[in-house]
Order: sequence, then structure tokens, then C-alpha cells
Amino acid sequence: MNDDNKISVVINTYNAERHLQQVIDAAKGFDEIVVCDMESTDNTVNIAQNNGCRVVTFEKRDYNIVEPARQFAIESATFSWVLVLDADEIVSKQLTAYLYEHISKPDCEEGVAIPRKNYFMGKFMHASYPDYILRFFKKDLTTWPPIIHASPIVKGRVIRLPRNRKDLAFEHLANDSIATLNHKNNVYSDNEISKRRDKHYGIGALLVRPSFRFIRAYILKGGFKDGVAGFIYAVWQGIYQFTIVAKIMEYKRKQND
Repeated sequence: MNDDNKISVVINTYNAERHLQQVIDAAKGFDEIVVCDMESTDNTVNIAQNNGCRVVTFEKRDYNIVEPARQFAIESATFSWVLVLDADEIVSKQLTAYLYEHISKPDCEEGVAIPRKNYFMGKFMHASYPDYILRFFKKDLTTWPPIIHASPIVKGRVIRLPRNRKDLAFEHLANDSIATLNHKNNVYSDNEISKRRDKHYGIGALLVRPSFRFIRAYILKGGFKDGVAGFIYAVWQGIYQFTIVAKIMEYKRKQND
């Protein structure tokens, strides 16, 4: 098999010992696993080394923003095709086989967006599926912007895997508590200010955006199927939108003072 038909897996980590062994075990069907660690203080690096992963280090800058390390991790990969995993994402055997079949085809697409199965309060969340993320691509045609929640930019064609093929979806091991969601809400909404500071939201946005996000999550995407957990998750989605708009309004008032 030449290098054009080989796949490198890259995993960005910081104190990721909780799920890392499971993630690595599931990814051992690929040609290489590169762990890009941001100076972890737990057992992360030992786990990676003990499993034969190649470990590279990226200076820790901000625990909450991993994106600046993404590009470094991608550039550290040996092979032409790269699959990016978070340290709490499991890749299935079916997905592994699918990706190798994909790159074996002549003139295949340069990027593949993969669905992800998310959980909350121990339940699979219909409201957040398929949660497509662009994580498989040709290395030399891809850049990853250093902005939180940014998606990679692929110079080429990108396809989405069928949403009804749940066997091809990532299994997201994170099962965030409400306290964790509230923390993420605060951190992520802070980062949205820099991305949306040119937006001009009126008071109506404080009602419309949260309401739409709740309706989208609970009704349009089937969150009602998930019982109480689905209702809480949908409300949290609305709260997140409310927080973003409120913080941008606060930011603009401070700028005008």
C-alpha cells in the first residue's frame, strides 16, 4: 500500500486520560496514530506512548481552545489522508473500512463530513444528531483556522456520510453534566463575541433566537423523543443563544461608553 492509500489518525489531548485508551483501541486499524499533547499533567502521554502512538507536543496556551494545535497536529501526520479525533470520540470498524474504501476509489472527494452520536443524562440525543463534523481530508489540501469551533478548510470536494448510517458515526463518549454545560455555555459564548461583534441584535433577538433554537432542538429535530433529558437539552440550547445575544449587547454598550 503506497502512502496515498494510508491514513494517519491525529488526536489532540490535554489531560485526556479518562477516555484515551478506548479512543486509541478503536483507532488501531489505521496506519498511524499521532497524539498531539498540550503539556498534560496526568497520565495522557504515558497512555499514548504505551500504545505505540507517536507523541508530539504543542505548547499549552488556552485549555478551552484546542484549534491552534489542530494545524500543528495535521502537519505532524505522516500520510496523505488524515482523520482527526477528539480524545473522547470512538471510531467504529465500519467507519474505518468505509474510509479506506473511499480513498481507494479513483478521483474520490477530498473531504468527508462524519456524523456524531452525542449523549446527555445517559441518553442518545436525537436533537443533536447527525452533528456533522468535517474530520477526514487530504492533508495537503487542508488548513484549520485557529478559531474556537472552526471547521477545517478543504480545497476540494466535501461529501457527507448518510445520516441513516449510524454505524458510520463517531461515538461521542462525553456525557456532560448540567454544571459542565453551564461552564461551556459561559466559555463558548465569550468566544462568540469576537466572531459576532459586528452583528446588531435588537431586543427581539433575545426572544426569537432562543425560542427558535428550542423549537428546532425539541420539535424539529426530535428532542421530544428523549423525555426529560431532551427537554432540558433543548432549553439549554435556547439559554446558550440568549447568552450569546446578551453578551454581544453588553459588549456593544461598553464600546459606546
